[in-house]
Amino acid sequence: MTDDLAQLDATAQADLVRSGAASPRELVDAAIARIERLNPKLGAVVDEVFDRAVATAADPALPDGPFRGVPFLLKDIGATQEGVASWWGNQAYRATGVRAHQDTELGARFRAAGLVTLGTSNAPELGSTPTCNPVAHGPARNPWDLDRSPAGSSGGACAAVAAGLVPIAHANDGGGSIRLPASWCGLVGLKPTRGRVPSPKSISRLGVELVVSRSVRDVATALDTVAGATTADLFREAPLRHLAVEALDTDVPRLRVAVLTEGPFGAADPDCVSAAESAASDLANWGHDVRTVPMEPLFSGSEVNGALWMAGIARRVDALGELVGRPLTVDDVEPYNWQAAVNGRSMTAVEWTSAQERQQAWAVGVHEWFDDIDLLVTPTTGLAPQLTESLDPLPDRPWEVGITYGRIAMFTLPFNATGHPAISLPLHWTAGGLPVGVQLVAAMGAEDVLLALASRFERERPWAERVPTVHAGA
Repeated sequence: MTDDLAQLDATAQADLVRSGAASPRELVDAAIARIERLNPKLGAVVDEVFDRAVATAADPALPDGPFRGVPFLLKDIGATQEGVASWWGNQAYRATGVRAHQDTELGARFRAAGLVTLGTSNAPELGSTPTCNPVAHGPARNPWDLDRSPAGSSGGACAAVAAGLVPIAHANDGGGSIRLPASWCGLVGLKPTRGRVPSPKSISRLGVELVVSRSVRDVATALDTVAGATTADLFREAPLRHLAVEALDTDVPRLRVAVLTEGPFGAADPDCVSAAESAASDLANWGHDVRTVPMEPLFSGSEVNGALWMAGIARRVDALGELVGRPLTVDDVEPYNWQAAVNGRSMTAVEWTSAQERQQAWAVGVHEWFDDIDLLVTPTTGLAPQLTESLDPLPDRPWEVGITYGRIAMFTLPFNATGHPAISLPLHWTAGGLPVGVQLVAAMGAEDVLLALASRFERERPWAERVPTVHAGA
């Protein structure tokens, strides 16, 4: 039964429970067996709560949500559930052994959906890089090629789902961290509109949370299940116009579609360009008005993102020290993040305010640009999946790898700053069989457009039968 379950998405597994063909306990036991068998190769799961998961699955009080009984992983940073580790990929915090003391709002909504958390998925330290090789946990490996990175920062989540360990997993995105690993692992990854998913008391304009899965319907159901702001949310998007799952069978009217394959770090890899151009060709054949656009003005002000990001890392290092119970030192933080924090601390308050103003002015310009465009098509990443060792910062020159990180994330980060919804779809594979994603970006609040198009791509260019070299069902 385990191998058969590994081929099913979360919706199909929940249907088995609903029909009585399987119990939550059977789903959870099978997923635990898959993790125990394959995780030593993948490094996707970094902390386990198996006994608790088994008890939850066997409890008649397990919530009767749309994913009742479906095995699940929480990412090592972001939404939390009481008793589940959230160590930010940091060795000093992990050494404390502390686990979350309570559910965040999103963590509680995952529980209410009926999802059963089996543990914590791997993520880079502070969630700050588009790779997944933290000193605290060791590398997560891409199941399509174990020598390659799954990208990041939701790399462990994507490696686990791609390999069939669990059908769906928590992910979050502050610069591409849902979309980038979805691209390199052959999954569907939706970054919702800013304010769509609750993040009470957060003042960050960049980060949003949801899930990754192999199917569009899983992502749509998850969005329906967890969307909706609380009174404590600083950013609040209006409610969805209708259920996200209803968009899956909707015909999209003629759209004005822009195609962009070049960013501030130059042209994307040929495979990434081909992926975007092929998707654009399909959209044109479906009757949409498709045209290629220059990278200006979309990236005209994005140079300030890096400076603000470094200042943010400095604050995150301080916040992590508050959790650990002492100020962190150079020995507690990986060289790349420590150098970012050092650079960030050199920024004066006036410089920070100026950068914020310029970023906001640039974001306003992007919003105005979308007045004349309904959909933007880009490669999800600037690079096809890379070897893990090529993404490791050099201890004495940690900053040099930043150019590579910039090339990876150049198409995703802008839309965290602007807040637009964006989705990565697994529509292309390299000659060597590695997945390459395509990013679709829509106007604020238009997740329904993205999901409708994603559903059509899924029907006409299905990817479900493609499985990586390391897969629980193989």
